[in-house]
Amino acid sequence: MNFNSQGKEEVTYDAIVVGSGISGGYAAMELCKKGYKTLMLERGRMVRHGDYPTAGMDPWDLPNQNVVAAEEIAAHYFKQNRLSWWVKEDHKHFINKDSDYPYDEKSGRFDWIRGHHVGGRSIMWGRQCYRWSDIDFEANLKDGIAVDWPIRYKDIAPWYDYVETFVGVSGQKEGLKQIPDGKFLPPWPLNCAEQHLRESISKAFPGRLVTPARLANLSQYDPDVHLGTRGQCQNRARCVRGCPFGAYFSSLSATIPVAEQTGNLTIRADSIVSEIVFDRESGKASGVRLKDAQTGETLEFFARIIFCNASTVGTTAILLNSRSEAFPDGLGNGSGELGHNMMDHHYGMGAAGTLPGLEETYYKGRKPNGFYIPRFTNIDEASRRKDYVRGFGYQGTALRGHLVPDGALGAELKDSIFQPGPYQIRMTCFGELLPYHENRMFLNFEKQDKHGMPIITFEAELRENERALRKDGVNCAVEMLEAAGCKDITFYNQETAVGACIHEMGTARMGRDPKTSVLNKWNQLHEVPNVFVTDGSCMTSSGTQNPSITYMALTARAVDYADKQVNAGAL
Repeated sequence: MNFNSQGKEEVTYDAIVVGSGISGGYAAMELCKKGYKTLMLERGRMVRHGDYPTAGMDPWDLPNQNVVAAEEIAAHYFKQNRLSWWVKEDHKHFINKDSDYPYDEKSGRFDWIRGHHVGGRSIMWGRQCYRWSDIDFEANLKDGIAVDWPIRYKDIAPWYDYVETFVGVSGQKEGLKQIPDGKFLPPWPLNCAEQHLRESISKAFPGRLVTPARLANLSQYDPDVHLGTRGQCQNRARCVRGCPFGAYFSSLSATIPVAEQTGNLTIRADSIVSEIVFDRESGKASGVRLKDAQTGETLEFFARIIFCNASTVGTTAILLNSRSEAFPDGLGNGSGELGHNMMDHHYGMGAAGTLPGLEETYYKGRKPNGFYIPRFTNIDEASRRKDYVRGFGYQGTALRGHLVPDGALGAELKDSIFQPGPYQIRMTCFGELLPYHENRMFLNFEKQDKHGMPIITFEAELRENERALRKDGVNCAVEMLEAAGCKDITFYNQETAVGACIHEMGTARMGRDPKTSVLNKWNQLHEVPNVFVTDGSCMTSSGTQNPSITYMALTARAVDYADKQVNAGAL
């Protein structure tokens, strides 16, 4: 084992952030702004804003009509491509190869969608931003499920304000208690078919609402607020490739540039963190141990504060691998809950239909959002269901396609593609997965990957509550399309695996009691006070809403708390 040859002072920082995605980027920026010399560690390769090789390509520039060859899928993406829409030519360079990063499934299937590079999945995320409410933060307590959240909406509301202002979230205020209004930029308005859907549903089902999706794309650009390397959205609908305009929020376009402008950030890519080193004498972590992916060297770096933001699975794997005499089952795992309570949003369910009429209307551009239908079940006594707890929401869009005759060629084909067909409305249902202790990840120390890291193994599945929820979610989608007057309605309910929604959460949950949780209300390890976790692993329940804006709010809040603790001499 070859440790650093430099003197300790050369590898000592005020703070270390493990991971460079949504929450890691935010942690680094906040720490740097407060004057902390911060080391950001990323296990993948270096990527800078603008390193988006397909961002300017038109469809005809992409090989195989953007379809990855079957031979390449079979050799390298055999698990990632279970979601057949996910691995495409235009962004496969941001997706891990299963052949390089194996994992095991003990029972059932787990879809682990990953990208190891600076910026992480913040380059590829769906950008939907919805606040949580006390309906979510109180749910476990009221339902008698798992453990109670140690915070409520009032604790995080000012931090939602703070991060939304910087991120730039477009949206329309609706006054709904289940998704509180925020600091919004002007929304991309609903198109005429989506507006028709809104009016029809509100009339047929009071309490259900269609609203413009709330999105981290800049509908307006303010250079005094939206710092970094950002500009206004160009409505190109190529977000998954990376945006050269910086129009949507990512670590590469926003938080990392701001952190670097302070002069306090050091980024070290190709740094596979294996463990957080615990110093029993001080009762705190002294630093991190990593393997350089290029040289194979084992190195150590030291810091006063450590933020672990390597993603839900990555963070928990590091903590589980951080074994010592004090923590034989993983750092901060006195509760035994580390690795358990794995959640995601389950989907693979929805409906679509053809909307007659509106033939004389069209729309301009390719706006980056569609519509959102917030949760409407189990939010009060009037909406209480007897067959399941929690709820679901919908993300969808209405677009005009083309009616191309079968076998059309030449002039007939050219003419037909210039004639728009009727509007098609599609909606996908996103449901809440309960925090089951049995749903878990663990490390197989008898089996290692090419870097010598123990293989991550998953054991997670949907259960009775999810199946009942899914059935109702599909039925509600169909009845809303019927209320809008849609024809030729189709629906689907393909029970997807945990992980497939790419919203994995839990495994190092927050809680009030160190005996039943890993983190306290400040995202601080109960047992190791200078280690903070603010990525998805900290979540105590999964809610219905997309979680990333909540990660960022929790991160900013935790950095502020850590800074106050340092200044008070407690850390």
